[in-house]
Amino acid sequence: MPNIIGLSSYYHDSACALLIDGAIAAAAQEERFSRKKHDASLPKAAFRYCLKEAGLTINDVDCIAYYEQPQLKLERQLSTELPEVDPRRAHLLWRTSHRPEREIREILGYAGSIKYVGHHEAHAASTFYYSGFREAAIMTVDGVGEWATTTYGSGCGANIKIFEEVHFPDSLGLLYSTVTSYLGFAVNDGEYKVMGLAPYGEPTYMSQLRTLIEPGEQGQYRLDLQYFDFTNSQRMFSDALPLLFGHPPRKPEGEIVQFHKDIAKSLQVVLEETLVKKSRYLHDRVGSDNLCMAGGVALNCVANSRILREGSFQHLFVQPAAGDAGTALGAAALVHVQITGDWTCRGPLAHVFFGPSFSSEEIYELLCSTPFSAQDFRGREEAQLEEIVERLLCGQVVAWFMGRMEFGPRALGGRSILADPRRPEMRTRINLLVKKREAFRPFAPAALEERADAHFDLGHASPFMLETCQVISELDLPAITHVDGSARLQTVNATTNPRFYRLLKKFESRSGCPILLNTSFNLRDEPIVCNPVEALLCFIRSDIDVLVMEDFLLDRSTLSENCENLVRASVSSPHREVSHKVYALT
Repeated sequence: MPNIIGLSSYYHDSACALLIDGAIAAAAQEERFSRKKHDASLPKAAFRYCLKEAGLTINDVDCIAYYEQPQLKLERQLSTELPEVDPRRAHLLWRTSHRPEREIREILGYAGSIKYVGHHEAHAASTFYYSGFREAAIMTVDGVGEWATTTYGSGCGANIKIFEEVHFPDSLGLLYSTVTSYLGFAVNDGEYKVMGLAPYGEPTYMSQLRTLIEPGEQGQYRLDLQYFDFTNSQRMFSDALPLLFGHPPRKPEGEIVQFHKDIAKSLQVVLEETLVKKSRYLHDRVGSDNLCMAGGVALNCVANSRILREGSFQHLFVQPAAGDAGTALGAAALVHVQITGDWTCRGPLAHVFFGPSFSSEEIYELLCSTPFSAQDFRGREEAQLEEIVERLLCGQVVAWFMGRMEFGPRALGGRSILADPRRPEMRTRINLLVKKREAFRPFAPAALEERADAHFDLGHASPFMLETCQVISELDLPAITHVDGSARLQTVNATTNPRFYRLLKKFESRSGCPILLNTSFNLRDEPIVCNPVEALLCFIRSDIDVLVMEDFLLDRSTLSENCENLVRASVSSPHREVSHKVYALT
């Protein structure tokens, strides 16, 4: 019964996961504790949380699994700078390659076994082992691991085999991130914005985008490197890219015009076309009806839907934490198989509620130490749900802090902001006044699993918001319907999130609508809230009407002006510059 810790760190979205006899006991990203979005540091707070959650000490850990091979990564970093490598730079990179073991020993204080696994192997394991499939094809796509950027493989039982790779600098992830940077958005963060912006555009720059990537035989493709500069620490594209498009790069926070929308649409279509073609190739090689995907590109839910709709596979599983955070889980699973020689199929991953939770008693103690008054619904869940639904029907925005925090980038009913999806003003109000983000960003619907087919053209459960589909509801749902008539659906059932399910049922009984708008509980450029203090601060600093924390409900109208001013003055909103950090140098 091994206790295995998986770690990812030092690039973005560092995370820790704990497996006990192969079962997930806890998993969390470091950003949720440090409050630094996409925190790349060693996940020491997440590590402490995982041990505490399971009631273990560091001496109970049998092995730490690390999500990449540092020496192979060093090889790529040095090769990128050839033929001239600054000796000081080379020494720095050499020291950096030893950083994982050094800090695991010195900062975490761990003296036991450390095993290193390949980055894309960790991605592959993170999706296949939790898919519920006994056999499947596996495709991983991201910016870059050690050398690989895209891999093709298969899984059967406990065995995973990767039989083909695309190597750096040829990368779909780098292509998408480069154009994201050109459009003035942050790399490793703004890709979601480009995907959301694309439906507002027309694919009028397809020929230019196709110039950037040359299809290859089998699973291969190549980037035209004259348009890219992966050694420049300031940006990822060369001067040739703006010349190709005929426009200068958009400045961060600059005006978004039709040109930018058209570039986003053209990029999205090229990505989708390439992934569909490569998935068909993979199906021809493996022959399975099942496809597992991971890597940051697998978070592109529009592309995922097109792969399932137009590719050759019948079933698709995408790791909910498909980016680098999920590799902590995959690395731990791989080492579990190495140690035990087995992986018992436990069925598909049912949920991602692996983070911290807080009892009503803990929240009561917090509220007693503040000047805020709250309604106490302990022992009266039905009355609380009635009150929340009444607020939603009146057009109020509700912050929902309930149970364990989600692992991965999506809020799925643990740390969510909720609203009535039938109200046309909700999308603008939440974007501008609550989330304080770009007005074009779409919101997702959370729907009762058994009612979803009547409102969304999907045909299967979608618990992790990793596919899009057309809205076919007879209800008018303007707050969650994107400009192209699509939505990124989350289906909710009574087993995995019972209280959120009961809220949806109560809302349906009052309104006839089994759907709520669901977005993450955070402000722009901040991580999703983790604990009750952060939930309270986010509530005060935003224009959310109601905060629900377990059995307690706070109403904005009951807050005094002095309370609001006190909190607003004591907490400054963080500001992050757009990152142009280059994969080749990390």
